[in-house]
Amino acid sequence: MARHDGRRPDQLRPVSIEPGFLSHAEGSAMVRFGETWVLCTVSIEDRVPPFLRGGGSGWVTAEYGMLPRSTNTRTDREAARGRQSGRSQEIQRLIGRALRSVTNLDLLGERSFLVDCDVIKADGGTRTAAITGSCVALAQALQTLVRDGVVSALPMHNLVGAVSVGVVESEALLDLDYVEDSAAEVDFNVVMTDDGRFVEVQGTAEGPAFERAMMDRIIDLAAAGIRELNVAQRGALSQIGIER
Repeated sequence: MARHDGRRPDQLRPVSIEPGFLSHAEGSAMVRFGETWVLCTVSIEDRVPPFLRGGGSGWVTAEYGMLPRSTNTRTDREAARGRQSGRSQEIQRLIGRALRSVTNLDLLGERSFLVDCDVIKADGGTRTAAITGSCVALAQALQTLVRDGVVSALPMHNLVGAVSVGVVESEALLDLDYVEDSAAEVDFNVVMTDDGRFVEVQGTAEGPAFERAMMDRIIDLAAAGIRELNVAQRGALSQIGIER
């Protein structure tokens, strides 16, 4: 099928990752998947959650939010409502799990790395863009431990990236934008490390059930797309002197 933006079924949207986007944060990156833009920042605190105190290990956690005019109509700030939506909580837990899966927490000392993912502009795939960009921002923040002599090498053993895949009009499409996502018959978000291991696979049929062969096609598309994202991540990190 012809996609509305002219892409091939297996083609990502234009991807860019700009590291060191904010000067005040220990790590930061502006990531763009087409018209989805997410600002990822990382702050370091010399403390850990109570369940980790005294164990010498560190922690990585995340918060996620969408700015009021990141979408076509204004959305109230969640702080103004007095609580986070279930969607925001689910996404930030996913981001945290993804980043912890590639971080050597036992080498961090009792430090927390607090990741903030703020959606500036939303056009589908905000969670996958957030994971991909925050991996770069976290690597930059972790590099400060190397610079300060706390560890001898970057305490991150892999990169992690994520992408959406969906089935629209019976065809599997990589990296859905909002128009495609809203029409998808099947919707997947896939999170993988750069050595091909899975962190999480979120998938559901929005209508009729789908065959195993379609799921295999979806996973193959996602894996190929994430390999491309890993190249973009390495390119961004090389700009700030980090080789992966």
